[in-house]
Amino acid sequence: MKSKKHMKNKNRIIWSTRFKSSTSKIFEQIGASINIDKRLFEEDILGSIVHTQMLVKQKIINKKRGKKIIYGLRRIKIEIKKGKFSFNKKYEDIHLNIEKRLFSIIGKDAGYLHIARSRNDQVITDLKLWLKKSSINVVKNLNNLIKSFLNKSESNIQTIMPGFTHLKNAQPISFAHYLLAYVEIFKRDKKRFSNNIVDLNECPLGVAALAGTSYNIDRNFTSRKLGFKKPTSNSIDTVSDRDFVLDFLSSAAICATHISRLAEDLIIWNSDIFRLIKFNDKILTGSSIMPQKKNPDPAELIRGRAGKNFGNLQAMLTTMKGLPLSYYKDMQEDKNLVFDSYDVLMESILITNELIKNLNSNKQRMLYLANKGYTTATDFADYLVQKKNLSFREAYKISAKIVNYAEKNNKKLDELSIDEIKKVKNDLNRDVMKVFNVKNSVNLKTSYGGTSIKNIKKMVSKLKKEFK
Repeated sequence: MKSKKHMKNKNRIIWSTRFKSSTSKIFEQIGASINIDKRLFEEDILGSIVHTQMLVKQKIINKKRGKKIIYGLRRIKIEIKKGKFSFNKKYEDIHLNIEKRLFSIIGKDAGYLHIARSRNDQVITDLKLWLKKSSINVVKNLNNLIKSFLNKSESNIQTIMPGFTHLKNAQPISFAHYLLAYVEIFKRDKKRFSNNIVDLNECPLGVAALAGTSYNIDRNFTSRKLGFKKPTSNSIDTVSDRDFVLDFLSSAAICATHISRLAEDLIIWNSDIFRLIKFNDKILTGSSIMPQKKNPDPAELIRGRAGKNFGNLQAMLTTMKGLPLSYYKDMQEDKNLVFDSYDVLMESILITNELIKNLNSNKQRMLYLANKGYTTATDFADYLVQKKNLSFREAYKISAKIVNYAEKNNKKLDELSIDEIKKVKNDLNRDVMKVFNVKNSVNLKTSYGGTSIKNIKKMVSKLKKEFK
């Protein structure tokens, strides 16, 4: 029968041999990260299996021992996936929880697993592997979102609306042109996450605590097996580095900014004042007191949740700004920030996709408002430059006078007669009247990247091939 002393020693934390008293309960609670980093179990087990394979390959441990370790690790993975694994705060994190269970499965041979590594390089490896996988998932869902924008664009190429600056009617545009602007925006977000994957693609495993190791390890083997391009080059930098975390949090915050800006537009345009768009009922909510209400709550939620992504980035920057090189417990906070940012962003992307799929443009209302606010005044100025050889500043003044006249007489520009226009410049003929037509205005914007229907058709076709 095992003694109480033996059982007590069996349940002690790995590093506790050096200490004369048990860990404070409050510190055990605060210091433990298992409730958060258990999310890394697959990456942790994969890293341990590859590390074991390397130890066997380099004859640092024998094949029999290596097989036992790998068997135990694979069994633990099954237990966790089936919900049969007991996570214990006493063992702090996912690494020690798995190691402790490995001891109970295969016995003392589990103690050979931690040769030539530390939790310092282990956790960075786990988090890099997780971020690679998660960034790929973000890119995949941004692709899906872009496809929804393209589909909505294709059905709104001929839909004319006012483009806004300062929330004031500016110039007529195609609604598809507006939607394609977000395709470009989310393409940049995709690129940021893709670049992050490239930048973090160096394997930390094998640098140990901070100085490297005296064992004859093969870090190139480990890197290849884990899917990294190469091993990291400096052991101190490796355990100190959280740039890859900041890169991810920054990309998430920027993407959340874009989603929030889109949400703001949609909320305004869906209002009873603008009435430019409508949403299908499946993504609207009602009021507890006002029976008539249909509220765009999903758009409001993703606008509000962007603050979480900003806060997580700021928190990580603040954590890192005062740390000397090497590893410190402060860095443990990174995983919670990363996981939260990922979850919030992914939900926001998915909700945004639903919003775009369930959005309907009010084409008549859009055209009506495109004709409000003298949106073709710039076209008139451009006409004077091109047809009457005026400088733009001269043409601008004449166009401003036409706007003042129309405003005074409560008319739209396309409602003015040729005689009224001649009061401002008398050498004009009826050819000028087409300038004030909003559809004509849209089609005149043929410069690359402009809103002409011809341009948009080409761009939609090009992008649909890119994102098929």
